[in-house]
Amino acid sequence: MLTIKLNKIINKIMIEKFDKYKQNLTRVGDDIYSYSTKVAIIDGVNNKLYQLGYWSQTTQKHINYVAREMDLEIEETAIPPINDNLINNK
Repeated sequence: MLTIKLNKIINKIMIEKFDKYKQNLTRVGDDIYSYSTKVAIIDGVNNKLYQLGYWSQTTQKHINYVAREMDLEIEETAIPPINDNLINNK
């Protein structure tokens, strides 16, 4: 039973590489990773990309690229607001 539940959770997590920056930019569910660091969270309900802190020029290019590609507004914040959609990856 536990294995079935874990498989369902794993299947919900989407891993995506972007057309540009393929080696260093990854989407895992609603999380955006530059290299191996989580740098932003997607909130599709509110069309926002919550940037988690301040980053190097290269990482900022990655964040800006994701926002443009997904038509999201960047919200610079250390901690995104609590939102059930973010927590539950809906």
